[in-house]
Amino acid sequence: MEDMEIIELYWQRDERAVKESDVKYGRLCKGIALRLLENMEDSEECVSDTWLRAWNTMPPQRPEILRAFFAKITRNLALDRCRSSAAQKRGGGEVSLALEELKDCVSGGTIESELERKELVAAINDFLRGLDEKERQLFLRRYWLAESVSAISKKSGMSANAVSLRLMRLRTRLKEHLEKEEISV
Repeated sequence: MEDMEIIELYWQRDERAVKESDVKYGRLCKGIALRLLENMEDSEECVSDTWLRAWNTMPPQRPEILRAFFAKITRNLALDRCRSSAAQKRGGGEVSLALEELKDCVSGGTIESELERKELVAAINDFLRGLDEKERQLFLRRYWLAESVSAISKKSGMSANAVSLRLMRLRTRLKEHLEKEEISV
């Protein structure tokens, strides 16, 4: 089923929207959740919560890119679970490790205002647009999908040390870019 048809099912409040979403995007969402949560049961719950969030969001929202819409919801829900779990046990894991690696690029406190958040997002997007495709993929795999360095290494054909070194250089460049944009770091 085409994305526009699925969106229309949500707008019509037709329960087939959830089934069709799961058929077309369930595997993608489960993969995102599983990488972040590292637990199949939690990942499946997260995907179910994704469909519920989509149901409650459409209408009034009409996403332009349904795949990205579901991926973002799933990622945010999984990160919320990670934060909740980390708060309870203060454990490690790839998500915590990936976020820890980025902490020197962005200030550790909460972002004071929506304007500052938007400026930060725009600056990071600008930074990503300036990267070549391979660098952008490395950065997004690590810091958006929270993939492990070894998983990135296998997928990219690079050694784990080479991946770690490239990521370190990318973080340095990001920090320099944010400083140049006068984003507090």
